[in-house]
Amino acid sequence: MTHTQPRAILLFSGKRKSGKDYVADLIQHRLTAEVCCILRLSAPLKLQYAQDHDLDYEQLLGCGQYKERHRVEMIRWGEMRRRQDSGFFCRLAVQHATRPVWIVSDCRRRSDVQWFRQEFPGRCVCVRVEASEQTRSQRGWRFTTGVDDAESECGLDEGLQFDWILQNDGEHERLEKQLEELLSSLPRT
Repeated sequence: MTHTQPRAILLFSGKRKSGKDYVADLIQHRLTAEVCCILRLSAPLKLQYAQDHDLDYEQLLGCGQYKERHRVEMIRWGEMRRRQDSGFFCRLAVQHATRPVWIVSDCRRRSDVQWFRQEFPGRCVCVRVEASEQTRSQRGWRFTTGVDDAESECGLDEGLQFDWILQNDGEHERLEKQLEELLSSLPRT
C-alpha cells in the first residue's frame, strides 16, 4: 500500500439521502483538500463491478437511474466479495490516501468499522449522519425492498456506539454548530 498514516479517520455512516456526502464535502472544504481526503468504499466496489460486468463506471458513481437499475445486483456481488475478504474494499479505498485526515464517507457494515479500527487503532471517529424520512424523501429517497432493508443500509443501525451523531435535516445553523464541535475534537498533530 502507498497510503500515509493518517492522524484522524472519520468513519461516516447513515441512511440513503441522509446527506453523508454533503457533510463530508463540507468538512473537506473547511479543512481543505491539502489536509483532508474523502474516501469512498463504494468507489472501488463500483469500479470492479463495472469491469466484471462490462458496465459504465462513471454512471454507477452517479445518482441516476443507471445506478439504481444495477443497485440490487451490485449489493449482492459486493456481499459475496466481502464474505471472501471482509477488508477487500477498505484496502482498495485507502491505497493511495496521502492526507493527514481521511473521511470515509460510506461505511455500511460493522466489518468496515472493525477493519479501520484494527488497521488504524486510536485514529477512528465514528460519525452517524441522520435525517428524518420526510427530509430524505424530499431529497429523492423512496423505500426500495432489497436495498433499504439490506445490510448495506441497515448494518450499522444497531450494535455500534457512535462518537458523533450529526442531525442533517436542512437546519444549516444547527449543522454548522455540530461540525464545529466535531472538528474541534480532532487531534491537531
